[in-house]
Amino acid sequence: MIINLRGEVLVYREYSDFVKRLEFNEFSTYLLSTKGLKENPIIYFNGVSYFYIKQKDLFIIVSTKANPNAGMIFEFLFQFLNICKAYFAQELNDATVRKNFVIIYELLDEILDYGVPQITQPEVLKKYILEGGLKLEQMSDFEKLKQITMQATGANSWRPEGIVYRKNNIYIDLIETVNLTFSNQGKVLKFDIYGAIECKSELSGMPECKFGMNDKLLLQRDFAGNGPVNRNAVVINDLKFDQCVKLSKFDKERAITFIPPDGKFTLMNYRISDCTSVPIKLMCLFSKDDNKMEYKIKLKTEFESTNTAENIELKIPIPEGVTKVKMNPGVGKAKHEVDQSAVMWRIKKFQGGKEALLRVDVDLPKDFNANSWIKAPISLNFNIPMFTVSGVKVNFIKILEKSGYKPYKWIRYLTKSGEYHLRV
Repeated sequence: MIINLRGEVLVYREYSDFVKRLEFNEFSTYLLSTKGLKENPIIYFNGVSYFYIKQKDLFIIVSTKANPNAGMIFEFLFQFLNICKAYFAQELNDATVRKNFVIIYELLDEILDYGVPQITQPEVLKKYILEGGLKLEQMSDFEKLKQITMQATGANSWRPEGIVYRKNNIYIDLIETVNLTFSNQGKVLKFDIYGAIECKSELSGMPECKFGMNDKLLLQRDFAGNGPVNRNAVVINDLKFDQCVKLSKFDKERAITFIPPDGKFTLMNYRISDCTSVPIKLMCLFSKDDNKMEYKIKLKTEFESTNTAENIELKIPIPEGVTKVKMNPGVGKAKHEVDQSAVMWRIKKFQGGKEALLRVDVDLPKDFNANSWIKAPISLNFNIPMFTVSGVKVNFIKILEKSGYKPYKWIRYLTKSGEYHLRV
């Protein structure tokens, strides 16, 4: 059921007769009360379990008297939102539901069968449920049944057949986001890397892709074993694959084998918490007396000189109300930005293995209260193209398709800053 904030029922669909309409209405009244809104997203009410999510001015609710997998239900609810967004090109709200309730009912009939999730990929559904309300292309009943069965029960429900491109390309971006905190003495207090392999597939047919990573990656469970361990390896704490990856082959071969969805998707996510190497090191000498405050900041790139950091931006917080600031950057440009109460040091490009210094002298106002000012950490933003701080690389890519075409393969690497701080 989908209801709005006024309690009006916009969509109601029963897949069994275990929960009556009257019970649903009683729960809706309870949910819209102040007490109900403070509850958890799973509520047991009068012998019925209700699962709901709030989307703008709507509540989307599932009810049951059985004991299903709660995680699966919420995964389905959020996937339902994705389907609606793909169809209506906007977030679901009261007006969208009222305008498109016929298509929503058709979608619910297609994606749930007796309450069991079936097809939930928008790309597949769009072949059978058109926005004009017409179902399927002009084809024989046998062809319709064959295609629907393949999409609903086949291993490749995320990719429909018949995709054709004039030029076949696959783009792979390996992006690592570094979160790092230095102490005021320059020691690493916190370090982690969030990695993602972003893909864009423009491949015809039903290709099987396979690519291998270098031996830098090591799963935590492998590290716990008794076998020999490569000292240069990086231990992965968390690893998550897209549904298209054949996990059994990854366990055996340590190569990622998959039939890609069409378009953009995230193939893999991983997290590394062991300090591998620091891409940019920060050090600061800070001094203060009654009239003056001084920063001496050193920035050093710890990667090879063949790589270059871009769009470096260092933010040095200073007290509000300060009007006189002297800056002496060795490289780049420094500026006192009053609206941010900070000195911004910007360097367009900075080669690996180099150092840069910045000195900031701040004249404090006479009414400055040192006790009320909290020294905020210095923060750094940067991008390093064609570089991964963990050393993870793609060794090879193979693409096999029965037509035998040779696609173009594009690989890019990027390391960027997340929460990158230096305590003062």
